[in-house]
Amino acid sequence: MPELPEVEVTRRHIAPVLVGRTVREVRTTGASYFFVTPPPRLARALRGATVEALERTGKYLVADIGRGRRLLLHLGMTGQLFSGDATSLRLLSATARASLSPEEQVGFEPDRHTHLQLAFEDAGPDVLFRDVRKFGKVQLLARGERSERLERLGTDALEIQGDDLFRATRRRKVAIKTLLLDQSVVAGSGNIYTDEALFLACVRPGRAAARVTRAECERLADALHRIMARSIETGGSSISDYVAPDGRDGRYQDERKVYARAGEPCLRCDGTIRRKVIGARSSHYCPGCQR
Repeated sequence: MPELPEVEVTRRHIAPVLVGRTVREVRTTGASYFFVTPPPRLARALRGATVEALERTGKYLVADIGRGRRLLLHLGMTGQLFSGDATSLRLLSATARASLSPEEQVGFEPDRHTHLQLAFEDAGPDVLFRDVRKFGKVQLLARGERSERLERLGTDALEIQGDDLFRATRRRKVAIKTLLLDQSVVAGSGNIYTDEALFLACVRPGRAAARVTRAECERLADALHRIMARSIETGGSSISDYVAPDGRDGRYQDERKVYARAGEPCLRCDGTIRRKVIGARSSHYCPGCQR
């Protein structure tokens, strides 16, 4: 699932292709749980609108489309937001992907998973939102309309401080990993980067949140900042479906220390990385380095 770094990379790459352009045509698939706003209403609102800004809040992208209206975009688990000029094997179906060599680059043709396609009044590329599993979301917010999805978010993972985490952990019996994944506490966090941050801070993911000290909370906040900043710098993690809007893969997956490395040696102490299910999520850690 795209986490904060992947969403921020998407924002930085898609903004130059989106901001300042006026929508000429809107194409959608049929009504589904992908569309919080029904497709016909969405199309009417977007047609003729000029995208004035694109911001990120947690894992959400929020586009200002003028007259006080906003377009909320969430990539979900497998969402891909990209330019029509992008070329990447990750934009193809598994069947089409299997027939090509890794070196081949082919242009993308909208398929049944391309739920939103925006064409513009200028001659530039379209912008497409594709999502195989439909866990992504598109919602139009009218002038003054509140968003429960945004309002329930906690402090952004790039801004959260040790004191914020320490206050959130008090009297909490849930595992620290579970608390870090709670979007009402740390907005933008996810499985990959919480595992990596816990390793960097030397805190075991299954420990009760209330047993994490103030000093460890300081280390965790710092670790989240450092790891996410590094992932943004390297283009995010392309472990499965994620691809940047220009078609490039991220490279942070090559720097993972524990995530999805169960059974492999710890890069710090040479112990063996373990996997444990915590709160229905896979967690990876080093029992020697993390206490």
